[in-house]
Amino acid sequence: MPPSESSYYADWLRIAEKDLRRVHNLLSFNDAEGAGFYLQQAIEKYLKAFLLSKEWQLKRIHDLEALLNDALVYDVSLESFRALCQRVSGFYFLERYPLPMAAGISEEDIREALDEANEFIGTLKSQLGQCP
Repeated sequence: MPPSESSYYADWLRIAEKDLRRVHNLLSFNDAEGAGFYLQQAIEKYLKAFLLSKEWQLKRIHDLEALLNDALVYDVSLESFRALCQRVSGFYFLERYPLPMAAGISEEDIREALDEANEFIGTLKSQLGQCP
């Protein structure tokens, strides 16, 4: 039986930050698809860290939009990041599921999403551990 995931937001935050470093590393190797995958992973884990800090019950889910919906209970201003969550969720599928033709994701696509993601991540991190 695999061990259960941690419910401590600091554990999720630590891995989220590692995934975010991977985005930068993969971009330096011109691997836009890999960077996009890890950008999705980082945002997912930052959202879970935020939610766990609010005593949310951990779910095995990768859908950024569903996690954002849960986060809106605690901060409705996060709605402004819905388009980002939708776009970055697509990066996850591009790397995980082969397509019959090239997806056409570029380094510029990832860098633009990363700029917006940094704002989102900063907003989430600023509220870690605060009571609703």
